[in-house]
Amino acid sequence: MQNKQIDHVHGVPYSVPRERSRWPSLGLALAMHLGLLFFLWIGVQWQSTEPVAVEAEVWDLKVQTAAPPPEVATEPEPQPAPPPTPAVAEPAPPPPPPPPVAAPEPKVDLREAEIALERKKAKLKEEKAAEDARKKQEQQDREETKREQDKQKQKEKEKADKLEKEKADKLEKAKQAKDKELAQEKAEAQAQKDQEQKEQAEKKAAAEKAAKAKKAAEQKAADKARADEMSRITGAVGTGTTGTAAKATAPRMDSGYVAAITTKIKSNIAYSGSTDVPGAPRAVYKIEQLPTGEIISVRKIKSSGLPAYDNAVENAIKKSSPLPKKKDGTVEREIEAVFDMKDLPK
Repeated sequence: MQNKQIDHVHGVPYSVPRERSRWPSLGLALAMHLGLLFFLWIGVQWQSTEPVAVEAEVWDLKVQTAAPPPEVATEPEPQPAPPPTPAVAEPAPPPPPPPPVAAPEPKVDLREAEIALERKKAKLKEEKAAEDARKKQEQQDREETKREQDKQKQKEKEKADKLEKEKADKLEKAKQAKDKELAQEKAEAQAQKDQEQKEQAEKKAAAEKAAKAKKAAEQKAADKARADEMSRITGAVGTGTTGTAAKATAPRMDSGYVAAITTKIKSNIAYSGSTDVPGAPRAVYKIEQLPTGEIISVRKIKSSGLPAYDNAVENAIKKSSPLPKKKDGTVEREIEAVFDMKDLPK
């Protein structure tokens, strides 16, 4: 069963009116929104400009309260209109409240503002001077701290240098003591070496002296033997001819020349056999030489009966080349030399 709405005013059934076209209502809504956006933009632009505020310090015995900053009037945002309802009359919107009236700005005395400004500048100057004095004091404190640190470092450095110097002095003294000890040991060793060298030199001098004495004795014995030989062989060397006369008519040979040749040859005889043999073994050799004294031939004329002795004499003759010369520098072409075993040194 379907219920019908009844109009109680007129007493007749309520009927839904016919729906009209929606375009007028849409246009009105769009116009209302555009208007609302416009008013919002105006309000934002108007509120973006801040009022200029002037601050001043007023020095007076009376306590005054600063005026409050001016209030900025703000327009209340309009509410969006509700969509129209069909056949219902809406009441007219209330008018917007009037904007608040800004309070009048208080009048400022320029003279007092200048005085306050000068005082503020003086205060800032004093604060700056105090800040500069504080910075200067801090700088001085830093410099003083740095000087103290440098002084402490210098003391530590001097102390370290002193310790290093003492250490170096100790090392130097130890080195000097060691060098002195080494020098003393070296001097003692050198003295001992010199003493040994001196003893060796004395022994050597004594040996040389003994050798010289022995050589002098041998030379004396050789001279005596040479004299005896000269007295014995002068006639044999000078008379070595094949003539029948009782005496030779040829000139006699220089006895000193013959003795010099015989002595040199005898000094080169190296005979290791025994000289204590019966009889008087004698070897006779004929020697031919050049004008320079060089021996060119050695011929045995008479053997001593001892081959070893004969060979020793022959080797000594060859070893004695060149033979000594006469005082005038000449030599005899041929010489017969006689070598007795008894004349050998014992």
